[in-house]
Amino acid sequence: MRELFARIFGRAPKAPLPEETPPLQAEMGNSAVRVDDPLPDELAAAAAEAEPAAAAGPPNGKERRKAERHQAAEGVRVLVVDDSPTIVVMLRRMLVQNGYEVSEAGDAETGLEIARNTLPHLIFLDIVLPGMNGFEALRRLRRDPLTRGIPVIMISGNELATEQFYAQRIGADDFMKKPFSRYEVFLRIESLLDPERIPHRPAMAAAPAPLPDTPADPAP
Repeated sequence: MRELFARIFGRAPKAPLPEETPPLQAEMGNSAVRVDDPLPDELAAAAAEAEPAAAAGPPNGKERRKAERHQAAEGVRVLVVDDSPTIVVMLRRMLVQNGYEVSEAGDAETGLEIARNTLPHLIFLDIVLPGMNGFEALRRLRRDPLTRGIPVIMISGNELATEQFYAQRIGADDFMKKPFSRYEVFLRIESLLDPERIPHRPAMAAAPAPLPDTPADPAP
């Protein structure tokens, strides 16, 4: 064809110029996506799925916690009696961040003394303690007119149901197994709040009389 063109017109035709490659295409190669190109199927599906979530706003978890949790009044005093520094630090941090005043003791004897001197609104009492165990400490709290009305939440790493039953029988107001979550801690407190948002002893918890004998220390 080029020879025929040269015989007729006396010159060869100019070779066609190569199609100019868009700058973006030249930079990115064959993987570039033009603005007007349709999205690949997997990207389109992901975008369609993300749009309703973005329109719905923040996750429901945070809003639900705000709506459901009934916070105790500012300045509620809590005593934590536990020989585990980890448990003490964890509970203190949770409670202080929510406006509680926290005191602590690493053994039952110190805890009883602090309870009599400060009269906390609530006590977290471990069962397995050095020296006097938590059962005996609870018994003494219930026999003392100064501390008889303080709500007590017993805590223990032992999963035996008999431990929980005995704790409640001699005057515990609730029982919490280790390890426990932040949600559970505040759920237990919330169950004891009165209309003034102060922890109090439910009427049914004060009814059972203390048993005559204290059980042997449970295994940690």
